[in-house]
Order: sequence, then C-alpha cells, then structure tokens
Amino acid sequence: MVVRRPDVLSLLDIDPELVTRILVHFIREEITKVGLQRAVVGVSGGIDSATTCALCARALGPENVLAVRMPYRTSSPASLEDAMAVIEMLGVQHETVDITPMVEPLFNITPDMDHRRRGNVMARQRMIVLYDRSAAFEGLVVGTGNKTELLLGYTTLYGDSACAINPLGDLYKRQVRQLAAYLGVPEQIIHKPPTADLWVGQTDEGELGFTYDEADQILYLIYDARWTVEDVIALGFPEALVRGIVERVRRNQYKRMPPVIAKLSQRTVGVDFRYPRDWGY
Repeated sequence: MVVRRPDVLSLLDIDPELVTRILVHFIREEITKVGLQRAVVGVSGGIDSATTCALCARALGPENVLAVRMPYRTSSPASLEDAMAVIEMLGVQHETVDITPMVEPLFNITPDMDHRRRGNVMARQRMIVLYDRSAAFEGLVVGTGNKTELLLGYTTLYGDSACAINPLGDLYKRQVRQLAAYLGVPEQIIHKPPTADLWVGQTDEGELGFTYDEADQILYLIYDARWTVEDVIALGFPEALVRGIVERVRRNQYKRMPPVIAKLSQRTVGVDFRYPRDWGY
C-alpha cells in the first residue's frame, strides 16, 4: 500500500496581515521598552534581511531605521543592487561599509583558511560593524535569522545569529517568503536562490545539500506537529534526509542557548536566577 504524502507545505501557510501586525508590535515594544526608538539592520540583498528591514520601517518609521550594507571584495554586485533596491523602496537611512580591509589581515596570516572559516570571520566582522553602528545610531541590532536556519544551526555563532531581538525567528523560510510578498519586497529578491554571499557561487541549499522546502516540511512535522521520525519517513521523505536533519538540530542546540554556566553557588545566573527584563515597568 502506497501512503500518499499530505500537502505539508499548505500547513505552513500564514496570515501575513496578522503576522505583520504581531511583528510590528513586537519590534516597537521591545525597542521602546529599553528606552530607544531606533533599529539597525544588516541588509544583504536577501529575503530575510529585506523582510526584517520592512518590518522595522513599519514599526518605527523609516527615519529611525539604519540599513547597513557590508560587502566583501568578492560579494555579488547584484546583491548590493538588491539591497539598495530595498533601501530605496523603504526610504530608510543607510550606510555601506566595506569589510575587506578589516578581514584580510587575518586571512593573510592564515592562508590555510577554508571557505567555512573565512565565511565565519566575515559574518562576525559584519556583526562588529552593526554593533558599532548600534552605539552611534542609538538603536538596537535587529536580527534577520529565520526558524529554519536557527533549528538547523545554519548560522555563525556571534556572527549573523547575534542580535538584540529577532522578529523572524519563529517563521520558517517558506513563511518568510509569504510575508515578504505581502510587505512588497521586490520579486527578484523573493525568488532568487538564498545565499549568504560568503564566497563566489555559494548558495544556502547547495551548502546544506537539500532545499528549504524539504527542510521546512520535515522540521514542521517533527518539531511543531510532534510527529516521530518514523512517521515522517513513512510519508515518503528519504530516511537519510530526515535523520540527517534531526541530527543537525540536536548537534547545534548550543548555538540556540546562552553560554552554559557551571553551577557552584546556591543561585547560579541562568540556572536558578533569571531576572525578568520587564521588572520595573
């Protein structure tokens, strides 16, 4: 008997108008409650950063959003153009900071660096720039990572995963596409192959070895719908793919956690003592 795979992708459909209202309120509340009015967003020309920037502009007003482009010398000119298209569409403040002279001294003294290590260096340097601009602009750094990337650990610790708040972290990649379309993100950004633009020809799906649609369905069934691995495999998803994705989620849990503190005292920070940031409001 052949088991027909249900239309899992349809289960990932969202109400983009409702999601926009929730996330706009989230951004405004989280930034203003700490006494600030502004946001800083790294804009790469990709769908996640474009969507985040659009939400911030709605929440705070475009004049209170600083979009920062941070190319490396091998970065795609098309990505820079797409980032500028978003900036011009939204009317936000913007700046371009070339990270090439910042990272190449380390590359030059470590010639055996592979693509992954070099990409991590660039991601962390970009976050250094964003946090410096955060201090100068007096705004919080708003993250751009989605739920698919966070679960898979497809992030650089203290690089692109570093931020003060993250509005997209509970949306799978497919859901970000739906939200981006609703917010008017340019079509060429929504439909182009996702890439961190860390080296020439790099794409997310090529590096991962599977598509975002495949990952979104498997992740949703296991972590949202609470299906077993065996049940997901029985739907017809390749066993190696399902088990490989589950192992990635397990192995990268440390990236989703604050640093683990060894317990020695009666009240250890993060274990027994957690200070609600809303105290005093």
